[in-house]
Amino acid sequence: MGTEEIKGEVGDWFSQLAYEQWVPIPVSSTRPSARYKHAAAIGDDKLYIFGGSRNGRYLSDIQVFDFGSFVWSSIKPKIEVNGHRVEEAGSQDALPATSDHSMVKWENKLLLLSGHSKNSSDSMIVHFIDLQTQQCGILETSGNSPSARGGYSATIVGSRLVIFGGEDRSRKLLNDIHTLNLETLIWESVESMQTPPAPRFDHTAAVNAGRYLLVFGGCSHSIFFNDLHVLDLQTMEWTQPEIQGDLVTPRAGHAGVTIDENWYIVGGGDNKNGCLETLALNMPKLSWSILTSVKERHPLASEGLSVCSALINGEKYLAAFGGYNGKYTNEVFVMRLKPRDTLRPKIYQSPAAAAAAASVTAAYAWSKSEKLDASRLEANWREQGKKKPSEEDLAIEIDTIKEDKKILEVSLADVRAENSRLREKIDEVNSTHADLSKELHSVQGQLVTERSRCFKLEAQIAELQKALESLESIENEVQLLRRQKSVLEQEIEMNDAAQKQGSGVWRWIAG
Repeated sequence: MGTEEIKGEVGDWFSQLAYEQWVPIPVSSTRPSARYKHAAAIGDDKLYIFGGSRNGRYLSDIQVFDFGSFVWSSIKPKIEVNGHRVEEAGSQDALPATSDHSMVKWENKLLLLSGHSKNSSDSMIVHFIDLQTQQCGILETSGNSPSARGGYSATIVGSRLVIFGGEDRSRKLLNDIHTLNLETLIWESVESMQTPPAPRFDHTAAVNAGRYLLVFGGCSHSIFFNDLHVLDLQTMEWTQPEIQGDLVTPRAGHAGVTIDENWYIVGGGDNKNGCLETLALNMPKLSWSILTSVKERHPLASEGLSVCSALINGEKYLAAFGGYNGKYTNEVFVMRLKPRDTLRPKIYQSPAAAAAAASVTAAYAWSKSEKLDASRLEANWREQGKKKPSEEDLAIEIDTIKEDKKILEVSLADVRAENSRLREKIDEVNSTHADLSKELHSVQGQLVTERSRCFKLEAQIAELQKALESLESIENEVQLLRRQKSVLEQEIEMNDAAQKQGSGVWRWIAG
């Protein structure tokens, strides 16, 4: 979602705001219905709100907030059928009542991607609203479109729209990836490698450096997440990097927007408590920080809210709307962001300095030395075929380049310190790896020794088994001999008895 520039008489009100504090905008008109799980985008210096849910009822209205006048209004889009404009219609006739959907700005149109509604189709439908003509219609897409769902993330990367995750009509959780080419209007289902995030919905996603898709938080039907996953859109590989900075609590239903290298996260909760802190992720460094916190039950400690970015009188602001934390809200809150580079914006505040700033890029080549002088800058201007600047402008430019050089040197020192810290960590990991390798070799040696002992024990057991078998054979022979001995003893006793009886008879005959 791009940053739109807004100018007007109310700029003084914005310029009086404290940095990094949420402040409600004093609205001078009737507010729209309070809601959550709506979609929001900024276009033509206005905040557009579409749909959402309130008390279980889906909404279909289109509300517009003008930052220049602090006034709400609604629009009734004109239906376009087969390229022809039809009569003006109510938004409920032109666009379906929807919640858990997404809206992005592309060229002069707002693209509305379907979410949960009473009359859902089998696949995702893309409606559009032309900001100039206020005509609306359906984009005729082709290809492998994603299934109908809600609570997904939709992120513009170049001329592609990347869809991740969500929950379908049967409450099945998803972690698939689809892309829509916004120039050819062709859907594509994308296969990824490595371990993807767990299936989830009500998460947020952002793109860094035009290549990396970041996915944060969300929930399943029982678990709330605080993890961060990164998808390389060139290799289509998922990673879950190590995160630095402040501890971040699990949340779902939060909102996010990127400005420069920072990803701002607002609100969310876990169905019990709303998240009070507003977070900023430095995407190149993958480091979380807490910008500010609100009180409990504050409208921004809500689920299902939206946040956009706006450029007002040259300054960057966050603009949040809606949400639910036990109570629906319809207030617009803004946060004034601290400028990350306070040097160069000062140059552009005067017309002469703005003209002199055109040569800053070329003059950077000379800034490697502290001996940068006016003659070199004059030569640079002559090469560009431009009029010689005044000495005052050249002095401003020289001072600016020197200040920028100091900033770059400080940044370089930070990078070197970070590299040194990483080298120490790598050395520590290598040392640990070496110790573990030694321990592994020692354990492997012990295993070899134990295997040898096992083999010896098995051989001894085999010999003992053979000995036991031979003992059993000997025992059987002994038993047989004992039986034979018993039989012989009985025979001997019988013979002795017979002999005694025979000798008595002969004595009787002889007598």
